[in-house]
Amino acid sequence: MPKPKYHILVCTNSRPPGHPKPSCGSAGAAQLLMAFNMGLMQRAVPPGQVLVSATGCLGPCEQGPTVVVYPDNTWYSKVTEADVATILDEHVTKGTPAAQLNPDAVWK
Repeated sequence: MPKPKYHILVCTNSRPPGHPKPSCGSAGAAQLLMAFNMGLMQRAVPPGQVLVSATGCLGPCEQGPTVVVYPDNTWYSKVTEADVATILDEHVTKGTPAAQLNPDAVWK
């Protein structure tokens, strides 16, 4: 497998029902994971150019779902399915973090 140009990490951590702390899994992260993979296929991105991986907890649970794009180390918070196209079109295709999604806001 060739080294991917981008690696998209999607936090899919889930907690049991009634747990006091939120989780990305309960905020729709599984659908995001599928949306990223489908979006890459729809854009005919060659296999191996972009790798999408589910992860455990990335930390900012209150701001989830959290998505991180490497090698740029750009963090997106409160990502929705509607945001997936923006991330793929702006960040992955054009190489510029999607400013309208306020990247790295989790650290501000």
